[in-house]
Amino acid sequence: MTKDRLHRIVVILKGYPRLSETFIAQELRGLELAGFSLSFVSMRRPTDTKHHPVHDEIAADVTYLPEYLHDEPVRVLRALWAGLRLPGVWRTLVQFARDLRHDPSRNRFRRLGQALVLAREWPAGGQWIYAHFLHTPASVAGYASLLTGTPWSVSAHAKDIWTSPPTELAQKLGAARWTVTCTKTGADYLQSLAPDPGRVHLSYHGLNLDRFPPMPDPRPPLDGQAAPVQILSVGRAVPKKGYDVLLRAMAGLPAGLHWRFVHIGAGDERTALKALAQELGIADRCDWRGAMDQTDVLAEYRRSDVFALACRITDDGDRDGLPNVLVEAASQRLAVVTTAISAIPELFIDGQSGLLVPPEDVTALTAALTKAITDPTLRQRLGETAEARVRTDFNYHTSIGQLERLFAQGWDEAE
Repeated sequence: MTKDRLHRIVVILKGYPRLSETFIAQELRGLELAGFSLSFVSMRRPTDTKHHPVHDEIAADVTYLPEYLHDEPVRVLRALWAGLRLPGVWRTLVQFARDLRHDPSRNRFRRLGQALVLAREWPAGGQWIYAHFLHTPASVAGYASLLTGTPWSVSAHAKDIWTSPPTELAQKLGAARWTVTCTKTGADYLQSLAPDPGRVHLSYHGLNLDRFPPMPDPRPPLDGQAAPVQILSVGRAVPKKGYDVLLRAMAGLPAGLHWRFVHIGAGDERTALKALAQELGIADRCDWRGAMDQTDVLAEYRRSDVFALACRITDDGDRDGLPNVLVEAASQRLAVVTTAISAIPELFIDGQSGLLVPPEDVTALTAALTKAITDPTLRQRLGETAEARVRTDFNYHTSIGQLERLFAQGWDEAE
């Protein structure tokens, strides 16, 4: 297959643009630069008030599906009428009935309705469907594929893998032409469920290292005895990020240490976390910046001395895979203190390229932070080792090349 023969890839996204999904925007821009034409189909309208520079560079047009079917009844009814005349409608309804048995919810009807709207408003020249996330976007992709006869593939990440029923995952993995996922942990699990494990591929996201050039100057060798050491964390204030654990760990730091904490990110828990910081007596050391674009985040990586993230597995199974912010921090030679869950140990080795502790272990996290704050030589060594790994193995051009080959192979098989 040549790229001009694959006229257009229809990309299904949960929402676009989203500040927390820089890795997706970066990948899609990489596909455009590789010569692919893309049309985005978003299941939600944007809620972020800011966006990253990469969003301005993306050329793809965007269609917004009705987030709730009752919000646009005329559009949905027209799509339903048109869909009843499509050759794939009966196969779609059979699959929908099977899905409804294990998920008898309004949400299931929503995904079918969104797929019908997509089929009626099909982007001109669209010849492949590519969904980001294996839960709701893949549901819309699967129904749209059956309705239109268009092959589809999917990129799986974290929450979509670990909070979806295994039977549903297996069905989607069997229906998609291929699946990529960004961690070995996730790939091993999905391969264990897939009817054909060979169609599940590991593809680390990587970074566009042109946007994250090396840190130009060495950091000052602060040790927390005079000027404060800056601890940075970037991420949404949501349970799986473990910010309550991180705050409690920082509250346990030795009284004589000088440090300050900077958090970048939005999220529903920010108010509660600020209250917790007040309760713990560390509110005067905490700076809550809110959402920032990638350029400003990069500047903060360079101003900081330690990067900390206390990732956890929540009660419903939600978790991070390999948070992109850890890769970004490592690219700036920033010493990382984090937890040993999911794919984080696939990038960091404890004591060599980062400091890893068990999730939920406040005491261990306090000890690791103390070590990082008081030992600038250790921070330098950890940062240099992690940066070398990122610049060698986490360049996003590698993942774009993998996707190019998968699209080519899938297209050839479809002909």
